[in-house]
Amino acid sequence: MVVVGYWLFAVASGIGFDGDIDESAGFLSGLGLGGAPIAVAVSLMVVIAWFVSLVGGVLFSGTLVLIGVLAAALVCAWAGTRLILLPLRRASSKERLPSRTDFVGRTCVIRTGRVGRDFGQAEVTAADGSSALVQVRQVGDDAFDAGSTALIFAYDAAGEFFWVMPYDAELDPHRPI
Repeated sequence: MVVVGYWLFAVASGIGFDGDIDESAGFLSGLGLGGAPIAVAVSLMVVIAWFVSLVGGVLFSGTLVLIGVLAAALVCAWAGTRLILLPLRRASSKERLPSRTDFVGRTCVIRTGRVGRDFGQAEVTAADGSSALVQVRQVGDDAFDAGSTALIFAYDAAGEFFWVMPYDAELDPHRPI
């Protein structure tokens, strides 16, 4: 009931499972249960352990035997969860593909003589150190000269260009120190 209640609450409120694989849980990875969101792994373990302990409680009686049933329930929960998560681990991609939206929030250097609502190019450096020449447009009346620094604040997928605004290079969090 607790697991079902959690997932109903998570679906109704929009919290909980966000589709990301959480590799930061070292204890789950150490148990061979990494590669899936923590909520999924723990929910599976709880459900399997509950079911095994329920069946063991019905089939066996006696205090010492029931303690053994609890130990068996934990082992079965671990093994069952690991078995169920194996296809999820194989299906999940470890490598994240780069996207144009990765440039949003980065600064760029204007490479054309002007930037307007219909024209402009800038050079932007990606997180891995590579650079790209991209199409940029500006919203306001600020003048950009070649070599000036701008902040990329949005990507227009339909026009395949980035929106830029003036930015002080000293405030760039990605600049080399």
